[in-house]
Amino acid sequence: MNRRRPTLLAALTLTATAALTLSACGSDDDSPAKGSDKIAGADTSGDPSTSPSETAPAQPERPEIALPTDVTYKFEWGKTGDAVKDAVLHDAEQRIRAVDMAIAEQDPLHKAYRFYSEGEAAAGSEKYIRDFVDHKARTTGVTRYYKESVTAKEDGTAALVYCEDQSKAFNKFLESGKTDVTSVTKDSYVLYASTLRKNSKGVWVTERLVSERGSAKCQP
Repeated sequence: MNRRRPTLLAALTLTATAALTLSACGSDDDSPAKGSDKIAGADTSGDPSTSPSETAPAQPERPEIALPTDVTYKFEWGKTGDAVKDAVLHDAEQRIRAVDMAIAEQDPLHKAYRFYSEGEAAAGSEKYIRDFVDHKARTTGVTRYYKESVTAKEDGTAALVYCEDQSKAFNKFLESGKTDVTSVTKDSYVLYASTLRKNSKGVWVTERLVSERGSAKCQP
């Protein structure tokens, strides 16, 4: 694997403006996460005449995310103050971590990332993970996420656009233990645009994900 970490989906030409319009797409399926086991934005309010146990949906048992100690992140996604948007960011973060866990465990069908993604996004993640498995490699280093923009819609879907800094993240080959340290270029910075949907379990699952490597919007 001579290249820097491949993107979750095949890179598509995508301007920042076009990325933001993705909120109009993908009302087909699900979405992603960040932080604690409690889901921000879960509907716990109810009619005064009904009991809390009847109105608050049971929270799904979320998969445990366990990563090698040399796989770390810097999420610069701050709390928005909006419960729905914060829940979207939380689940998006968990999906990212779950994909790296699947890579570390060399399991292209790992249940963790499939808990947080469906449809095109899940298929793209499977292909991405298989690429690492085929090369007997995994990720290492620190990856930074920043410049996030969340748009929530009344139909239970959301659009998330964000940047990824891969300048300190590399491929590590399992058999030799060697890390492929590559130089930093404009392609070390990737723009992502995703569509998410809140499923019946109350989880924001990612349904669609496109990327633009070397995006001007994400350059330092």
